[in-house]
Order: sequence, then structure tokens, then C-alpha cells
Amino acid sequence: MHLVIISGATRPQPKSNTAKIIAAFQKGFEENGNTTEVWYLSDRKQWDNAKNAFESNEHILIAFPLYAENIPGIMLEFLSGLKPKHNSHTKLAFIIQGGFPEACQSRCCEAYLKMLPAQLGCEYAGTLIKGDMFGLGMVDDKNREKMLAPFVEMGRHFAEKSCFEKYVADAFATPEYMPEKQIRMFNMIGRHISKFFMGSIAKKLGCKGNLYDKPYESSVNNPV
Repeated sequence: MHLVIISGATRPQPKSNTAKIIAAFQKGFEENGNTTEVWYLSDRKQWDNAKNAFESNEHILIAFPLYAENIPGIMLEFLSGLKPKHNSHTKLAFIIQGGFPEACQSRCCEAYLKMLPAQLGCEYAGTLIKGDMFGLGMVDDKNREKMLAPFVEMGRHFAEKSCFEKYVADAFATPEYMPEKQIRMFNMIGRHISKFFMGSIAKKLGCKGNLYDKPYESSVNNPV
């Protein structure tokens, strides 16, 4: 089987967590002689090739990070330029990755993706959801390999089934909701660790202000 993979991430490939996930998925998918090609929408020079690949292949996977509860704008722009296929047996699957640990955060996006293939003249081949991936590009190689190992396994699964079976995808996406005990523990301890961690990242990125600043709060409380 030949699989076309399109990355809808906005970050350039070297800095993209989605790119790392795609590479792990490819590893599992290609084990038994299957082949892949990958196109990155963050590079607009690749859009024509990505469009041609979509039009001429029957197995397509689109991977992207959750953005404001749905798909990134760059991906929506690309999709709007595609023409629906006719008399096609194309299967279209998706991978959503995000920083939120709970799978429920991605369900709104998943509902949209379930409708999208029909609009493009394709068959829906499932959606794989995985949260808590924000730190993927910040951990050491050993921990990164551990985080990516499940995607290697899902690459094998997709190669065998040509889709993401719902019961497998649901198990992969856990937790759907964080346990109350874990939420209480985070409120007591975890949020302080997170505050320090995010502050360190912000400084490295050149942020000089307070992360808790609310510059528009006065206008909200005192509308004109």
C-alpha cells in the first residue's frame, strides 16, 4: 500500500511535533514493504505537489495539531482549494495531536473530520487522537522515543486495516477525561510546576511580560 501523508501543522518541519509523529507512524507503516510520501503545508512550495498527490492516490492521511478546538487555518485554506473526487474509492484518515491531555478536547474537531471526507468525495477512515504532546520537542531522545512508540504501533495497525478502527482509536486516545484525584493533585502541586515550566519556555522565546497579564480585561469589564 502507498500512503500519502499531509501535515497541516504551521510550524516548519524541523520544529514540528506533528512531523515527529508522522516519522514515527511511517516507521511502523513501512515495516512490511508499504510506502509513504509526506507533504508539509507549512512550506507553500509543496502545496501543488500535495494537491496532486491527493487527487491521484486512494490512501490519504492528514495529520495536524489541534488549534483553537479545530483544524489550523493553513490546513483549512488548503482543503478549500481541493476539488471533490468523483467515482473514487479514496480513504481519508486523520491524526490530531495536541497539548491538552484529555481526548474530549479534540472531539469537536473529530466531529468535523467525520463529515469532511464525504465533502471531498472520499470515504472516512477514522481519526486518531492523542493529547499531552506539547513537550514532545523538549524532552531528551529516550523520552521522545517512548512518547512516539504508540504511533509506531498505530502505523502497523493502519497498514493492516487501511483505517483506524474505532475501538482501537478510542483506546489510544485515553484519557477521555482526567480523574478527579489527578485534577486535585494538579491544582495543589502541578499548576505551580507548570507555571515555572511555561515561564522558562516564555523567557527562552523572548517574552518579557507577565504570562498572567490581561491587557484587554479593562475593556471587557467596561465596554464602550
